[in-house]
Amino acid sequence: MSQLTGLPKYVEVAAALEMQIRDGKWEGGKMPSVRGIAEQHKVSVVTASRAIQILRDKGLIQTIHRSGCFRVPPPTAERWALVLRLTPGAWQKATISQSRSGFEALARREPMHLEPELIQLSLNLSDMEIGEAIRRAKARGVRGVFFLPSRHHDDEMRLDERFLAACDAESLPVVLLERNLRGHHRELTHDLVAVDDLDGASRSTRHLLELGRKRIGLIVASPTSSHNDRIAGYLYALHAASLASDRSSYDLKPTVLYQSHDVPSREAYAKLADQVKKLKLDGVICYQDYTAMGLIIELLARGARVPDDVAVVGSDDLAIGNLFTIGITTYAYPSEAMAEQAVRLMRERLKDRYRRPLKVVVPGQLIIRESTVGPMALRGDGGGS
Repeated sequence: MSQLTGLPKYVEVAAALEMQIRDGKWEGGKMPSVRGIAEQHKVSVVTASRAIQILRDKGLIQTIHRSGCFRVPPPTAERWALVLRLTPGAWQKATISQSRSGFEALARREPMHLEPELIQLSLNLSDMEIGEAIRRAKARGVRGVFFLPSRHHDDEMRLDERFLAACDAESLPVVLLERNLRGHHRELTHDLVAVDDLDGASRSTRHLLELGRKRIGLIVASPTSSHNDRIAGYLYALHAASLASDRSSYDLKPTVLYQSHDVPSREAYAKLADQVKKLKLDGVICYQDYTAMGLIIELLARGARVPDDVAVVGSDDLAIGNLFTIGITTYAYPSEAMAEQAVRLMRERLKDRYRRPLKVVVPGQLIIRESTVGPMALRGDGGGS
């Protein structure tokens, strides 16, 4: 018990912390650790933990696993909906987590509310039901939607079109993430923030060329702006290389392979490996790390050595790419920078609803691992470029 207030010490500490939260302390939202709070208030760690639990019960803070405690944004903070339409498959949860992580990291620095489950889209929804979901979101205070369109097939594309039309009808602004709607040469009708996939494919191609790879292929999967940008970056790098006199012995004919989503993933990877072997490719750039890993496994099963016979590059820097002996060289997804640019565009759109749509590209980083250079070459190397 505190001699001054007559209250248990943990209640007194909780009251002091609550006052600091309401005064806006801890810019960025992250609070001191339990041990840090204990030291500041000269109490035990147990007392500090009980104080934090009071704040958690009041809904003033939230605890994020392995990240610490963060103050909950005030009710007046901006509220956004996240609608992420990832391609179904074993990697779906991992890619959704990656897409969300940037916004969650940004929300720890800037007060904002994220609503990742507020609007759920499915093919059986009517236009009326979609409109009702959007009106419910607006009633909760959602001011805009960050939307990652599906690239899976045309039925999903038409659902995306219906969703965007309903948002427009309700004057709810949308910023697209990573890609425009499925289809070649689609007009951009909403703001878009995308990874610089052209740069990623170009840098990946140059990396393989610098390693002496002479026949390089690219794997894509869908008619979307992100995959088209990858093709453009790949073609540009090959063209630039063809102008170099020291590459006259290289076979720089473009080879673009398409991964099918009409068959199980393992069968699709097997077909890609067979094509790589038949075409005698010695370097392959994949649109995603899961495809790169699946291809590597199938190549090894066919007696090909990675990277000695075939060097493989992925994209996104998913966790699977650094779990095994052959780590995947990858173009990392800049999740937090993507979120920053998306929120900036959204705020600009709210100020001027009639300006022309903008596309902003965010560069990633090429991370070098064993799938292209082998373990010996990585010794003493930090692994990035």
